[in-house]
Amino acid sequence: MSQKNETIVLVLSLLITLGVAGGGLWLFKDNVIPSTNQLNPISGQTNNQESIKDRISFGEKSLITGEIASAKKEGIEAIAAGKYEKAIANLTAAIKQKPNDPEALIFLNNARIRSAKSYTIVTSLPIGNDANTSLEILRGIAQAQNEINASGGIKKVFLKVGIANDDDNPEISKRIATTLVKNSEILGVIGPNTSDATIAANTVYTSGKLVAITPTSTSVKISNLSPYVFRTVPSDFIAARSLANYMVNKLQKKNAAVFFNSGSNYSQSLKSEFVSSVSLEGGQVSNEFDLSQANFSAVRSVEQATKQGAEVLMLASNTETLDKALQVVNVNDKRLALLGGDDVYTLKTLELGREKAVGMVVAVPWHIDGNFSSDFPQKSRQLWGADVNWRTALSYDATKALIAALEINPTRPGVQQALTSSNFFATGASGAIRFLRSGDRNAPVQLVKIAPGTRSRSGYDFVRVPQSATKN
Repeated sequence: MSQKNETIVLVLSLLITLGVAGGGLWLFKDNVIPSTNQLNPISGQTNNQESIKDRISFGEKSLITGEIASAKKEGIEAIAAGKYEKAIANLTAAIKQKPNDPEALIFLNNARIRSAKSYTIVTSLPIGNDANTSLEILRGIAQAQNEINASGGIKKVFLKVGIANDDDNPEISKRIATTLVKNSEILGVIGPNTSDATIAANTVYTSGKLVAITPTSTSVKISNLSPYVFRTVPSDFIAARSLANYMVNKLQKKNAAVFFNSGSNYSQSLKSEFVSSVSLEGGQVSNEFDLSQANFSAVRSVEQATKQGAEVLMLASNTETLDKALQVVNVNDKRLALLGGDDVYTLKTLELGREKAVGMVVAVPWHIDGNFSSDFPQKSRQLWGADVNWRTALSYDATKALIAALEINPTRPGVQQALTSSNFFATGASGAIRFLRSGDRNAPVQLVKIAPGTRSRSGYDFVRVPQSATKN
């Protein structure tokens, strides 16, 4: 590539970095400001030595940074003061003003419980550095809590939900887990978000015999990790097999180059599983490019992949390296076929990839058009005012699984025993919820592709690839 093209890519990189991050729902964006009060990733200490307890809220403080509407602020202050009637009135008003705010809905349901008996769960999320993903997950949890409490609770006992901000930092996730384990009222955890955070916190949850169900961690290392760690999302093994099968049998292509982040458990897992799956299908991965390298060049990488016969570019990037993956999409300019893992499934990809991303096939655990028998899409659309994505659906499923377990035996040992029982069954957004002995969910993935459309208001959408198109 010419020096001129290199300059263009550098400019694009800057634009991508400055671009607006993708929102949680396709019809609106979440206007949030990244937290500046981050824990040091090595020491685990904050700049102002904040307590881990300051990162956990049941309604007495907002963890979503940015401007808070006066009604929500007054509702939160009322919860902190124990004035629940005032809190209910204010938070109800706040939700009318902004119906897509899951934190407000969770706080409202908590306020309605007042001081009555309740079963408590907490979600551990990357609010400080990935607020949009956190809001996507919170919507699923809030919807499940709202439904069970509106129907009278779990055998007449309401569900209380706490929110914790772990910044997707493994060390903070462990410290939050330690705090949650010490609170005997907490009977289950939803999260963490990333595979790295889940793997780091698992020993704490295991020692405390506290179940954690992650809706988003897909690394194969989580299989059989602990009898107390479950997930409602299929592992990378399933996603990789589906993508490799599509590449070789549908696209009729056998040579791929993979782009990944060596510092991410998820990215490494998806990359490795894809390499193995392509080989089993009779193809090969001729190049692997590490997006986390400081000297990574999209221009040089695509050029090298092309010279070595690549017909497909597989983007196994994670959130941290999505910008660089989108540089690859731009440089490729639709010359080679594109595949991607579930972290590519964002509004940002549609907004910045645009025409150059059209045709990219992505493996996701759930798509709103993928299960016609479920009433979840309609109910979520009615509640939030727009379509939701797979993170919301799978977090809804994680909450439904905990609710079903609490109905059987509302104790920490009872929840774990219920989830591991061969008779356990719950119905979620994506159908039946059952867990294998490994803690994995026995469920397929859905292939989607980018096409022109109006749902996201970006001019492009992720649309379902018909199952017939994915078969041999």
